[in-house]
Amino acid sequence: MRFMKAAALLLLPLTLAGCRSRYIATTITNDTQTSISVVQVDYPSASFGTQSLAPGQTFNYRFKVQGSGPVKMTWLSADRKELHATGPQLAEGEEGQLVIHLRTDTDPSFAFTPTAAAK
Repeated sequence: MRFMKAAALLLLPLTLAGCRSRYIATTITNDTQTSISVVQVDYPSASFGTQSLAPGQTFNYRFKVQGSGPVKMTWLSADRKELHATGPQLAEGEEGQLVIHLRTDTDPSFAFTPTAAAK
């Protein structure tokens, strides 16, 4: 009985090591001088967002990519004008970091840095 418990405890870390989901860690930063609202990011198979972002505020979100396609974003400016932008293409199973900066009088910047595959 002791042997079985010891074996189970030794095998548990090995079992859990293979159970990790790939995801994209996203940060959206409002680099404008005004608040923006109804921020929505669409990615292959789903979307996420936040109701508002004050100047200088960031919003973090993690998601799993299922399918392939571009990141698309919509938001409302301070004067309630709906704005749109298209970001990088993502492929199913990709992992990494997506950084989005909303800027005044120009399109937002998107920077996707994939994570190197573990060997």
